[in-house]
Amino acid sequence: MKKLIFLLIGAAIVSAACSQKNKDPKVMAREVPERADDFVFENNLIAGRIYGKALEGNPTSPGIDIWVKLPGKLVADEWYKNTVSPGADPTYYHHDHGGKDCYKVAVSLGGGASVPFVDSTICYPATNYRSGEILSQTADEVTFVIHYPEWQAGGVNVKLDKKITVFADSYFCKVEDTYTFDRDSLDIAAGIFRHTNLETIEAEAFGEDYYAIWEHASDQEVEAEDGMIGVAVVMPQADTVTIVDGGRHGACIKRVASGQPLEYWFGSCWSKALIKGSAEWFELVANL
Repeated sequence: MKKLIFLLIGAAIVSAACSQKNKDPKVMAREVPERADDFVFENNLIAGRIYGKALEGNPTSPGIDIWVKLPGKLVADEWYKNTVSPGADPTYYHHDHGGKDCYKVAVSLGGGASVPFVDSTICYPATNYRSGEILSQTADEVTFVIHYPEWQAGGVNVKLDKKITVFADSYFCKVEDTYTFDRDSLDIAAGIFRHTNLETIEAEAFGEDYYAIWEHASDQEVEAEDGMIGVAVVMPQADTVTIVDGGRHGACIKRVASGQPLEYWFGSCWSKALIKGSAEWFELVANL
């Protein structure tokens, strides 16, 4: 009898392991050398990318680029394939195929990047990310790190290793940014770009540890977009949450020591998917 019980338990363990192994993935992240060295990340609700070396100058920006999408399947590989394959439409991913890239980053923090904040000034990296690797990956969670070479931020020599974890079934990704620099401590601002010409609605009582907005989709050059986008950064134990950069950004700011990981979250949603209005989005952010 005991032997039978052990066999049944063992079979159950093997079955569970195989089930997890064969489970359809809900997350992905990878470098995209075939398309300007992007680093793309995605789960079953959200997607985005970070600009790489080949795109420097067009733009050179650390900003998180938001890709809106309907919930369900992973779409990034399909969008890239239909954008860069021979004879493909290079604007494919700017058109709605159950989602699209309709968010304008340019030189900004986009949907949740961080930068040194020296003398009340945002100090962008001198380059885009230059290398990256996947640290761990399962069907429901992927963690990657990208590296920014040293640059001068307000007279301070700075380097950045940006670690991001993408979770299935979540509108938010976790960030652990490790800055190394040649002084004891430095203010870091993690923020989001406010497209004020697109009727940005700001959370009326953004908290001590988050900043959130709701606004019209921001890049209508290729295909008009009538949806709305919610964007937020959440930084536990932020020193301050405020508007910076002449009103262009809302940011959570915290002073960190060299080599001390700065933890925060960034997130986004699309009104054509599951979250339909600003009140619903702001409540979700406040309760993260």
